Amino acid sequence: MQKELLKEKIKENYGRIALDENIDFCCSPQEACCSETNNISKKQVSSIIGYNDIELKSIPDESVLGLGCGAPLNFADLKKGETLVDLGSGAGIDAFLASKLVGKEGKVIGIDMTDEMLEKARKVSIANKYENVEFKKGDIEEKIPIEDNSVEVVISNCVINLTSNKTNTFKEIYRILKKNGTARMIISDLITTKEIGKDGINTNDWCSCIDGALTKENYLQSIKDAGFQNIEILNEKTYMDENHFNDGRKIVSIIVKAITN
Repeated sequence: MQKELLKEKIKENYGRIALDENIDFCCSPQEACCSETNNISKKQVSSIIGYNDIELKSIPDESVLGLGCGAPLNFADLKKGETLVDLGSGAGIDAFLASKLVGKEGKVIGIDMTDEMLEKARKVSIANKYENVEFKKGDIEEKIPIEDNSVEVVISNCVINLTSNKTNTFKEIYRILKKNGTARMIISDLITTKEIGKDGINTNDWCSCIDGALTKENYLQSIKDAGFQNIEILNEKTYMDENHFNDGRKIVSIIVKAITN
């Protein structure tokens, strides 16, 4: 399937999520997505993913969409004054949580390619006076709109698997991070036990972060190929088990940390 066609489908579907429209694909773990009633709140989904209930209450409800496959900020060890970039920032959940951790001396920049998400996040940010947060439009596998060697931390929550070229995305992340031995990338993402061939790709399953997932070996190799060192998997758990797929594959969520040299 053509890369540009996939991107347009992703923007369309996540634009609809931003507008609170009904969607015909699932982008949540099996405990939420596949429940019998499917009557579960966005905050409950976020709790299942790994967000702290107290923290969720500290940010605007509009920023919590129940998306993602982990909570990368739990592993970021943010410090006052640091600059953090959130790739695929959506309605701003991680950006707003991070803003409190980096403080007034720090800065948070959310990057998203979906206009509706950016509009939603910006409105929430202005209404709630997040002075150290801004949101920019960008395609993370083409060019992240951030200067070289300029930030301490990059996070992303279940977004890189939506890209067609993971290595290009990781190269862009490596480019914007400072090369000081402490600048770090913390990514929550999905991997698979069996990759899907081009002919088997389903657009909705790609938008659900499933068909675009790499195996663990290939995912970690794409990070290495971008220049990162000291790559570590911090957390790993089943996202969707083999009962959900005819081919017996399993989808696993991971938290990966990598350091620049």
